[in-house]
Amino acid sequence: MVQMRRQSVVQYAAPLCETIVEAPTPTGREVLVRIERCGLCHSDLHIHDGYFDLGGGRKADISGGRQLPFTLGHEIAGVVEQVGPDVPKDLIGARRAVFPWIGCGQCRECLAGDENLCRQARFLGVDVDGGFASHVLVPDAKYLLEYDPLPTNFAATLMCSGVTAYGALKRLVDRPRQRNLLLIGLGGVGMMGLSLAKAMFKQPITVADLSATARETALKAGAANAYDPAADGVVKQMLKESDGGFDGVVDFAGNEKSMAFGVAALARGGKLVVSGMMGGTFTLPVLQWTNKRITVEGFVTGTLDEAKELMALSRAGKVTAPPMTEKPMSETQRWIDALRAGQVVGRIMLTN
Repeated sequence: MVQMRRQSVVQYAAPLCETIVEAPTPTGREVLVRIERCGLCHSDLHIHDGYFDLGGGRKADISGGRQLPFTLGHEIAGVVEQVGPDVPKDLIGARRAVFPWIGCGQCRECLAGDENLCRQARFLGVDVDGGFASHVLVPDAKYLLEYDPLPTNFAATLMCSGVTAYGALKRLVDRPRQRNLLLIGLGGVGMMGLSLAKAMFKQPITVADLSATARETALKAGAANAYDPAADGVVKQMLKESDGGFDGVVDFAGNEKSMAFGVAALARGGKLVVSGMMGGTFTLPVLQWTNKRITVEGFVTGTLDEAKELMALSRAGKVTAPPMTEKPMSETQRWIDALRAGQVVGRIMLTN
């Protein structure tokens, strides 16, 4: 019998508690992975709260559909410990990253390869138990990605912050105008986005973040310019220094202020991709939308095929790992609190 230790949600918005249960035995094509690393993501905070902020005092309740205690965590890498009878035994002992955005496999979206849009999703750490634990049950071995020679930490982050940033940036690669690029928000996803943007685009990359530490980190990592969105006259300054604004903007924060800032910084004919989920409500005058001919697109996570593309790009040495800090899995709640307070630059990687 394999015991599974978990940092569990026992009540929404309450501190996590350690729970110990018997690990499930894989059936069919299921795989039991012993977790070595799991990244801490901002979306874990929303699920921990039990709601998303819709703005204006309204909340989207997401507390239903989960049996408590529940295990968060979706940036997972580890070692295959057990496999179901329909999985080759030689997979046991292999180190793999785990793609967590798993759908039902039968609906229109899943059959089109868009499991991340499935309405009956089985997202690890979101809909079913995830990676803040010693083990995780993966529904099918096809969701395991080989990552050698990458470090385990880096491989784990590619499964959320990586594939989210990669997918968001892909929405800009076919744009006819490619003079410049602005990334807003330099948390774990934003810093990964900076690393990926350097590999995917030739134009100079500008960043914006409220944190002076984050801006300095981004400049050292290769950003051409860094701005404080809260500084007086910053948009006017950016428009002047960018010769009319930015052709592409990715908002990795996703709140009312960051979206307003992103739209204001857009050039005529530019595109804003919103990938952050901090919440709130955003409004834009129709006349401004049409006269500037701007495009606004929402994006969250990526597909299994995009995860494979990203993994190949990373294994080829074309992507630099963002700042990461390892902390014990037993300290998960402490680092949830730190992330909530804006005290984390880069990614916290929880270790077993």
